[in-house]
Amino acid sequence: MTQPINVLFLCTGNSARSILSEALLNDLGRNADGSPRFLAYSAGSKPSGQPHPDGLIELKKQGHITSIYRSKSWDEFSEDGAPEFDIVVTVCDNAAAEVCPVFFGPGLKVHWPQPDPAHIEPLSARQAAFSRTYQICKARIEALLSLSKAELLDHAVVQAIANIEA
Repeated sequence: MTQPINVLFLCTGNSARSILSEALLNDLGRNADGSPRFLAYSAGSKPSGQPHPDGLIELKKQGHITSIYRSKSWDEFSEDGAPEFDIVVTVCDNAAAEVCPVFFGPGLKVHWPQPDPAHIEPLSARQAAFSRTYQICKARIEALLSLSKAELLDHAVVQAIANIEA
C-alpha cells in the first residue's frame, strides 16, 4: 500500500477556508478502494478556537460530516509524532492584508489565496460568500487530485492551482 500524501492547509484563524479545504480533500482524496490517497489537516497561527458556524453549515449542506473538524494551532504539528507534510498550502488573502503563516519544515509550500468569508455582513451575503468559497476550494482540490505523482512534486504546477476560481 502506498503512503498517503499529507497536506496541511494553513490560515491565521483556522476557522473557514483551511477547514473547508481539509474536509474536501479528506472526503474527495480517496482511492477507489476507499483508502486515503491524501490525508488533509488544517491549522492556524492564531486559531479562532472553533470552526465558523457558517462554514460548518456549508459543509453539512454539501454532504460532509463536520463533527471531526476543529480549529487548531499549528503548534500541534511541531510536536513529536506529528505528521510530516508533503504539501503545505496557505489560503490567506493578501489583498485583505492578512498575515499568512509561514510553515518551516520539509514539503512543497504553495499559496492559494482567497478572501475570508467569515466577516461579511449581512448574514445572507456571508452565507453566499461561504458557498462561493466552498466552490473555489472544491475546484482547487479537484485540480490537485487530478495531478500525477510527478506533478505533485512540481512547485509551479501545484502553485498554478491558485488561479482556479471555480
